[in-house]
Amino acid sequence: MRRRLIAGNWKMNGSRSSLAELDAIAAAAEAAPGVDVAICPPFTLIERAVARQPGLAIGGQDCHAATKGAHTGCIAATMLVEAGASMVIVGHSERRADQHETDTEVKAKAEAAIAAGLIAIVCCGETAETHRAGETKTVVSSQLRGSLPVAGGDALVVAYEPIWAIGTGLTPTADDVAAVHKTIRGVLVEQLGAERADGVRILYGGSVTAGNAAELLAVPDVDGALVGGASLTAEAFVPIIAAAAR
Repeated sequence: MRRRLIAGNWKMNGSRSSLAELDAIAAAAEAAPGVDVAICPPFTLIERAVARQPGLAIGGQDCHAATKGAHTGCIAATMLVEAGASMVIVGHSERRADQHETDTEVKAKAEAAIAAGLIAIVCCGETAETHRAGETKTVVSSQLRGSLPVAGGDALVVAYEPIWAIGTGLTPTADDVAAVHKTIRGVLVEQLGAERADGVRILYGGSVTAGNAAELLAVPDVDGALVGGASLTAEAFVPIIAAAAR
């Protein structure tokens, strides 16, 4: 039985004062022992977040594939571990678009993260254009085949985030989510083998809120959520944790 994971991605938001939100989030996580809860703040806040709430899982939003070197502005997975992080998001659609990250680069980052002892959350998802063209399953399958690290199981998480739904307030229907997650599970089995694939959690991400979390989390093969804007405050995020616990 895969444990639910509710992970918050603060993106380029937050300051030292924002860390006060972690107190209520950590309390909600403690009250939901059957759910894994994590917050991925900007790099500058990781160490402070760990110090403030050492019992709450804290992650990074990206890492480099190399352990060190002449990579100005980049963060190695080992540096995240040193800061106290336990997981990292790789291949988020915003990085694929803005930083032009390829599947090959995402795979290398995921492998570096797992080698460093981090859980790697590998993201995939389709644009509005490919969604309208009915190519969602083809695009997502192709991304996954190119992005999945060799290692699987508990150290690997996949997040399906339809790009057209991120920050728009739009979400796919429950049936659409179920169909894509079933496709993802099939690719995982194909790439990793049935036993290892069974341990990989698949999260849904894309305008997840307190209002739609229960419906989305009830969909088959949805093992949790990758939450953006709603993770910035405890008021918005805690009800999503509660929905997962139910």
